[in-house]
Amino acid sequence: MEPNNQPQGAPARERGLVRVLRRIDRLDARGRRLSERFTRWRLAIFAVGLLASIITHKLGWTELGNGALATFFILFLIVAWHHNKLEDRLHRLRRWQGIKQAHVARMRLHWPDIPLRQVAVPERHGYAKDLDLAGPHSLLHLIDHTISSQGQERLTSWLFDQPPHPAQWSARQTLIRELTPLSLLRDRLSLEAQAVEEADIDGRRLLAVLQKRVDSPSLVPMLLTETVLAVSTAGLLLADLWLGIGNYWMLSFGLYAFLFLSVRSRSEEIFDHAQSLHRQLERLSAVLGYVERRSYRASPQLARLCRPLLQQNTSPSASLKQAASIMNRLSVRAHPLVHYLINAIGPWDLAHTYRLQQLQDRIAAIAPLWFDILAELDAAASLATFAYLHPDYPWPSLHQPDGTAQANGDRPILDAQKLAHPLIPATVRIGNDLLLQGRGRIFLVTGSNMSGKSTFLRTIGINTCLAQAGAPVCAESFRWSLVRLGSCIRVDDSLDGGLSFFYAEVKRLKTILDSTQDEQGPPVLWLIDEVFKGTNNRERLIGGRALIATLAGGNGFGLVTTHDLELAELERQLPSVINVHFQETVAEGALHFDYRLRPGPCPTTNALRIMALEGLPVESPASIPPR
Repeated sequence: MEPNNQPQGAPARERGLVRVLRRIDRLDARGRRLSERFTRWRLAIFAVGLLASIITHKLGWTELGNGALATFFILFLIVAWHHNKLEDRLHRLRRWQGIKQAHVARMRLHWPDIPLRQVAVPERHGYAKDLDLAGPHSLLHLIDHTISSQGQERLTSWLFDQPPHPAQWSARQTLIRELTPLSLLRDRLSLEAQAVEEADIDGRRLLAVLQKRVDSPSLVPMLLTETVLAVSTAGLLLADLWLGIGNYWMLSFGLYAFLFLSVRSRSEEIFDHAQSLHRQLERLSAVLGYVERRSYRASPQLARLCRPLLQQNTSPSASLKQAASIMNRLSVRAHPLVHYLINAIGPWDLAHTYRLQQLQDRIAAIAPLWFDILAELDAAASLATFAYLHPDYPWPSLHQPDGTAQANGDRPILDAQKLAHPLIPATVRIGNDLLLQGRGRIFLVTGSNMSGKSTFLRTIGINTCLAQAGAPVCAESFRWSLVRLGSCIRVDDSLDGGLSFFYAEVKRLKTILDSTQDEQGPPVLWLIDEVFKGTNNRERLIGGRALIATLAGGNGFGLVTTHDLELAELERQLPSVINVHFQETVAEGALHFDYRLRPGPCPTTNALRIMALEGLPVESPASIPPR
């Protein structure tokens, strides 16, 4: 059980990313210099063109002056177009740089440079808070770089809603493994989604808009009526200008304006959506367009996932691009003067609302499938990036019962070598071996304060979550059975719920105990830290013995940590209980921890030593005999 030093593959991958960032820096510097030249050229063209036009007109060379003005104007537009193209490329290059910088930060666990996306954790979730799955410096903080709200929800569900069905898990891990070497695909998805803005694609809202039909029975008759009135107004106006027939056009225009104002308020909702969603539709169209253009010959699981996107009569990206164009044109309502001017010429709003209605009729039934595919691909890409950035993390091996045995009759197992915590830097984390096998197996973990008991429980739990999500794990090897996770590590009292710390702990333990009584479900992996720490020594000891004895007869296995060395006697009474411990050493008046798991009960305690070292009025550490 040696320290889990920096793996051999990780430095090479990090050096590769650093080389890419250096190249991006060089390209960006070259692009900035070229952009400055374009700026000078534009100023020079403007100044020379203006001067040439003024001089030639002053000299009376009107035709030459007009020609010079037109020539320099066209030249200015050409240079400006190329300058804008360059700025767009530089913008994408800097987005690409940000993606690579975040990858390096993830490898180095440099949290300030890793984007943090908020995730809501259910109030009474069985293990999410205990295992640091969400929040700052958490697992999701490390791995989540999804581009859509539905992708983030899918990734969160893979971690929060465990265990999956074996077939579902197998397909998911296959997809993640296929995506792992496809770094260009994953980064391009992020780049296309962030090309305009960094906000997530709100898939749920987009889908709601695409499915909520603009259903107005008077839409078509009103569109036809306003079209006839607009054409009549134009015809009468031209006739008045050419033939002088009189201002009859004002009658048709007045009727047209009345109808426009009377129906304007009926479609407020669609215009509100148009103003805020057309850019998201453009980004989503770009993402799906890139997915449609790729070849999937070497990735059968990925091809199977994306096949529905490639078999449509009209490509999803084209349909979404059309929806974005319609929304963009409807969003002209945000500019009242332009909006009224355009609608004065013709029924702009109604025409594009009708086009949107037709598009909705065509794609409403299949759009949910597009968003579901994107969510699956998005979530899998995050875990694939985690695997890519940690090339020495192994893929876990799922132990499944053979075909002749019932799932609940098989002996569950969790066998890990050099298991370490992925949220602790590789240079300092320690790997430990663990073998839990058979229902009722309990490791009773004793040890001094700060020796690593709680961290070890979280290490087991977070790696099991990763394994069941389909990702690689921070270990040398990992073989396990699908389990339901139950933990009691970080328990807080609740003022709102009127719960004391001890009562909250009891309720959590009761939930774990009840889950072990379900013999039909997968086994429970319980992780219990400092059992009944909210009560006195005598009652804690009595309650701890009873709880451990009951767990030993339930459907599951796990670990229980305690400071009560008296509980170590249970190993003699219950054959399924095994004592293990962490300990410390004292050198030069200071405590030192090696965080290694050892067999047997802990031979020492350190609470009084810690008190004495911090200056509390207790005996000196040298006078405290070891236990």
